[in-house]
Amino acid sequence: MKRFLMTAAFLAAMLPLSALANPVLVVDVGSMTVLEHRDSFKKWYPASLTKLMTAYTTFRALKANEVHLDSVVTLSALAASQSPSKMFFKPGSKMTLDNALRMMLVKSANDIAMAVAENVGGSEAAFVNRMNAEAARLGLTSTHFVNPNGLPAEGQYSTARDLAVLAVTIRREFPEYSNYFKIEAIDTGKKVYPNVNMLIGRFDGADGMKTGYICASGFNQITSATRNGRTLLSVVLGADSLAERADMSADLLQKYFSNPQAGGQPLAALRPDSVEGLDAVNDVSAQMCSTEARKRRSETRDETGRMKLQSPYIHEMTAPPVTVFAGLIPGTEPPEKAPGEPEGAVPIPLPRPKL
Repeated sequence: MKRFLMTAAFLAAMLPLSALANPVLVVDVGSMTVLEHRDSFKKWYPASLTKLMTAYTTFRALKANEVHLDSVVTLSALAASQSPSKMFFKPGSKMTLDNALRMMLVKSANDIAMAVAENVGGSEAAFVNRMNAEAARLGLTSTHFVNPNGLPAEGQYSTARDLAVLAVTIRREFPEYSNYFKIEAIDTGKKVYPNVNMLIGRFDGADGMKTGYICASGFNQITSATRNGRTLLSVVLGADSLAERADMSADLLQKYFSNPQAGGQPLAALRPDSVEGLDAVNDVSAQMCSTEARKRRSETRDETGRMKLQSPYIHEMTAPPVTVFAGLIPGTEPPEKAPGEPEGAVPIPLPRPKL
């Protein structure tokens, strides 16, 4: 039996993740009708899709006048220490909440997500408590957060169903903030960062929402698109590569834009076909981060390093991405360290003269 399990695990690691079951869901945002779903109640690591709840919790704080878009967000040492993807600003750097949200949602910056959490909630722990309270209020029955950016952490999980409810709620409850999710690129004043969502500007009508990746989750993507007044939203979890999650998202959305009469069941009424296997959080690290998997993903790029997308519904951008500013408040970036000063040195204040 042990030998069989080892062989099965080896074979699973050799297969593309797309050959294994991975959750997908498509919902019509206007009618709240689920058009297609598979394994949408499987617990999954959300990775940077977590930032949707960070954004939603922040939008709720804005609505309550606890903070404002011009509120100052200061980058702490904890925020600056987060793993990439990040902006690499120095501790003490300051930005408006408006620009912080742009960096968090377009660049998927983990350092900025932590800074937003600390500045809006008072501390990371307090903000995460608010995230979980919002999840409970929205009926996200299989979701729990332990950090605001989605970096690997035990106890952080969600499902395609719960993430769809969250994404649809953001679109319906806060249309005034919809522009954050469809920005083509941000300009910090020093560098331009294109949106990590490869459908923005490349799939007709694409207007959001978020991507995410860690070894344990595979490549996740939530995409919204609007055509002729109809908005569809797709959730793809655990794709095998950046290219595959974009291709799957585009193909799913196009399928139902092309079939406007397709029926389904209400999102609120969606139930799992079986409760078996729903307790454990799926971990696809073995499939995603093996040597074979990394080699396979390298083959999804051409000789120039560009992603080779297969979906016929994703087209090339006909012009450079439209940028919006998202940088620091001028004059607030801490100075470079003095020549010869060791990295991380803290200046020792001189004693004050006695008066």
